[in-house]
Amino acid sequence: MSEQALISVNNLTVEFLQGVKPTRVVHGVSFEIRKGETLALVGESGSGKSVSANSILRLLPKAITRYPAGEILLDGQNLLGMDESALRGIRGNRVAMVFQEPMTSLNPLHSVGKQIAEVLELHKGLRGEEAKQRIIELFDLVGLPEPAKRLSAYPHEMSGGQRQRVMIAMALACEPDVLIADEPTTALDVTVQLKILDLLKDLQARLGMAILLISHDLNLVRRIAHRVCVMKQGEIVETNDCEALFTSPGHPYTRELIAADPSGDPAANAPGEIILQAEQLKVWFPIKKGILRRTVDHVKAVNGISFSLPRGHTLGIVGESGSGKSTLGMALLRLLGSEGQIRFHGQSLQGLSQHEVRPLRRQLQVVFQDPYGSLSPRMSVGQIIGEGLEIHGMGSADEREQAIIEVLTEVGLDPETRHRYPHEFSGGQRQRIAIARALVLKPELILLDEPTSALDRTVQRQVVELLRDLQVKYNLTYLFISHDLAVVKALSHHLMVVRQGQVVEQGEAAGIFRDPQHAYTRQLLEAAFMRH
Repeated sequence: MSEQALISVNNLTVEFLQGVKPTRVVHGVSFEIRKGETLALVGESGSGKSVSANSILRLLPKAITRYPAGEILLDGQNLLGMDESALRGIRGNRVAMVFQEPMTSLNPLHSVGKQIAEVLELHKGLRGEEAKQRIIELFDLVGLPEPAKRLSAYPHEMSGGQRQRVMIAMALACEPDVLIADEPTTALDVTVQLKILDLLKDLQARLGMAILLISHDLNLVRRIAHRVCVMKQGEIVETNDCEALFTSPGHPYTRELIAADPSGDPAANAPGEIILQAEQLKVWFPIKKGILRRTVDHVKAVNGISFSLPRGHTLGIVGESGSGKSTLGMALLRLLGSEGQIRFHGQSLQGLSQHEVRPLRRQLQVVFQDPYGSLSPRMSVGQIIGEGLEIHGMGSADEREQAIIEVLTEVGLDPETRHRYPHEFSGGQRQRIAIARALVLKPELILLDEPTSALDRTVQRQVVELLRDLQVKYNLTYLFISHDLAVVKALSHHLMVVRQGQVVEQGEAAGIFRDPQHAYTRQLLEAAFMRH
């Protein structure tokens, strides 16, 4: 063990008791976390990264978790052999953790100030005015604006980036030796990701703490990590200094991960006739106040957006959370009320009732961000894909069955899986099912709302290649909404940059990526393609 190692994980093996036979999820993992450095654990979902990190503080469910081999040493003490009361003195005090999704980690019933006060009282004995001043210091440290006013704020009143800063402030409350950051930026916009990364680097330099970073985003890892451990199927396949690992990866799996960024050019389809057109589209949500609930103002989610999209091409719509991207997509499909003009094949959709729009639904399909949330857990894959065929009265029962088999083959899934249920599939497979559900109706236009954001980079690449292949084969038209500019670049012929409900830049995608004109577009591109 290195003299500087704060935590040493030696030959860690973790099993989950599921059914009769234990399932081994981590096998023989060893690594050290040294003072003042950032060690990154990288790999795809299910590789054992979070299990290894959660084992340090023994946060895995006790009833089903076994540690048949290995040790985790902190100052020579084995954390795996400690009782709960000794561990409580270490959790949050010596070793703190920042979780992936701050909204589920923060208590919605208590103000953020009260939640941090609990930590200070438990570990440091601070109360009252002393605790209040310490919380304000912490909020200032993590860059929250007007820190004194944030004490009484509730989690739902803050943005995703602000909630993550609160989680970091809570983790730093006791000035820990080690900070475990489990996918701390996954749910955040690229510009916010960059700020959180810079904040962690700055805090590390000022406080001298070690960071264990768990991530599947290699761009992020390359920017912040000193050393990297690559995990696959519960084992570490490669460990090296960060720059050495990226410049000359030794293991084939490491090379696969590094090469997994979506790449290539959009489908080489010639532009056809204009299939979708919007003119001065507006979606305003009223703000009502007072006893009579009078409208005092509006949230201008979409405010005067115009564009035209030719058949066979992809329009990429990018911007940060809250910019109006998804609202625009829902309005274009008439899933939200709007003002202005929407034309599909020259036919105005404004003024049509939902009954009149329904025949067009077959031509206008959508694939949502979270495939698990958008697929009914009570229906088999065959029923999910076939539902649209039944609603639109397409074909006999035998013809529908054949269409389901063909579309599953098309998206790279075994047709026999049509009898299984969504929970039996991986995230990437579920997204293929969602694409199959849209594709089976043979639509002309598909709205893709963040369809790859929940997926690993290697799976993202597969889905991007699938979407490109399908676009070429069927001359499909895509509206592609995303804040992941690497994916947008690989798919989009045209690009629209949206900020606060308005278009700040639009045109040919390749030209904007090559030479962005607006400062906001340059900021997005710099954050998305960040390097050392």
